[in-house]
Amino acid sequence: MEISTEVSAASPKNVAFIGLGLIGGSIAKGLKRARPDISIMAYMRTRSKLEEAKADGIVDVILDGIDHNLSQCDMIFLCTPVEYNAGYLKAIGPYLKEGAIITDVGSTKTNIHEEVIRLGMENVFVGGHPMAGSEKTGYENSTDHLLENAYYIITPSRLSSQEQVDRVISIAKILGAIPMVLDYEEHDRAVAAISHLPHLIASCLVNLVKDSDDSRETMKQIAAGGFKDITRIASSSPEMWQQICMANSGPIGEFLERYIASLSLVLEEIRGKKESAVYRLLEKSRDYRNSITDRAKGALEPDYSFSVDIVDEAGAISTLSVILAAKGISIKNIGINNNRERGEGALRITFYDEASLEAAWAQLTKYHYELFRQ
Repeated sequence: MEISTEVSAASPKNVAFIGLGLIGGSIAKGLKRARPDISIMAYMRTRSKLEEAKADGIVDVILDGIDHNLSQCDMIFLCTPVEYNAGYLKAIGPYLKEGAIITDVGSTKTNIHEEVIRLGMENVFVGGHPMAGSEKTGYENSTDHLLENAYYIITPSRLSSQEQVDRVISIAKILGAIPMVLDYEEHDRAVAAISHLPHLIASCLVNLVKDSDDSRETMKQIAAGGFKDITRIASSSPEMWQQICMANSGPIGEFLERYIASLSLVLEEIRGKKESAVYRLLEKSRDYRNSITDRAKGALEPDYSFSVDIVDEAGAISTLSVILAAKGISIKNIGINNNRERGEGALRITFYDEASLEAAWAQLTKYHYELFRQ
């Protein structure tokens, strides 16, 4: 996919960032790559990072705070942690010029939308959630292609106009992301089910094994394959996930209750040796899971995969494939990571066995690719 550089009516000329960490920095870099003429101003508490961004040619104006300079902007991005974004809304309000909009990049939306409603700012706010990230943080780890082929969820306010929504969609497309428009409550319910609850399940499962292991740590020693596949997300930042759980406690609580009820039913069926019920559970989950993945399979098996951070440009995948083929390394599957909030690279590669994986890792490292274990 090529990055669109066409200037449309929806494309802003002056943009401000409140917070310029991993996501904010990546959006700013992506905009500058596609639209070198765009003017970017930014504010964050760590001024040295802003000076670094200005030296990089990404930031044109360093802000000392929330002030009159924002009245020049067509769009303002709130890119601070979720619990701080809402606090900036009231401060920004007096400086918004007519026609300007505020958007954010938070991974939960209800809190900030409720604050927007409370402040009477629904006519100037369109929420956003770029579903990409990294275990690394800060502007220094941002890239101009972090959002390529990642979903960019857009959550309009009740009073958002189609033109305002189109402006955020335009930004997502300029960045090479995949825009998807959702109601903010629908967004939080969806991510509670497909992202937040799985993290809690993985964490609980890991702790169950830890607390149930013997003095020789037999379970830990033999843990591999399926166990490591389904608990990988438990390695994420506890601080970040604590904040997410608190910010989205309602939907998470709903799905936790339903999940606990389903586990109780499974417990009853297992203890009652209800073979047909257990089979239906496994069959139903297998069929649905296989409808999601592009690699249908029944029993869970070890996943010999890693991901690679590459720029989405012509020949990038071909070059990588040639490098591996030259060493006789066969690829089982290759595909784009559309949701990269867990810190994956843009491209996921799967191999037939561990030896092939390790050989590929060594080979691509020689060519200075940035690689990520799954």
